[in-house]
Amino acid sequence: MDLFRTTVGTVVGSWTVEGNVSGVTRIYMPHQRAPRTTDFIGDSVANAARQLREYFEGSRTSFDVTLSPMPATAFQRDVWRALQSLPYGSVATYSQVAQLVGRPRAARAVGNANHANPWPVIVPCHRVVAGHGLGGYGGGQDIKRYLLTLEGVKGIA
Repeated sequence: MDLFRTTVGTVVGSWTVEGNVSGVTRIYMPHQRAPRTTDFIGDSVANAARQLREYFEGSRTSFDVTLSPMPATAFQRDVWRALQSLPYGSVATYSQVAQLVGRPRAARAVGNANHANPWPVIVPCHRVVAGHGLGGYGGGQDIKRYLLTLEGVKGIA
């Protein structure tokens, strides 16, 4: 199946949206080496790129994007669904997300599922923080801090 790609420039770098006719397959963060963009991007990629641009401009607080099914464990899928339930401008700890998915002792596994999330920002893994502060982020703590600040979150180190 053909993959289409386009890049969205933001103040924290370029994010590449990748997808196919079924939906968005992946979003590459600024530090990740993304394959070249394509001339034709398809509706799903164009829609996701527009919404991502609006998010970074501060005019979008939720996403209506078709995500293409990706290889994942059942636990990862459960975590990604839970992440989508976290409202704009809010945070949850890894332990709280573990509770949400019915696995209260799986906070570390939640972190691993976050790291495997193929759709950062759209599936908001940046909203998951450590019990003692910011916690990690695949794109780096500076980008995580920026995203949370953009959403109005205060008091996270």
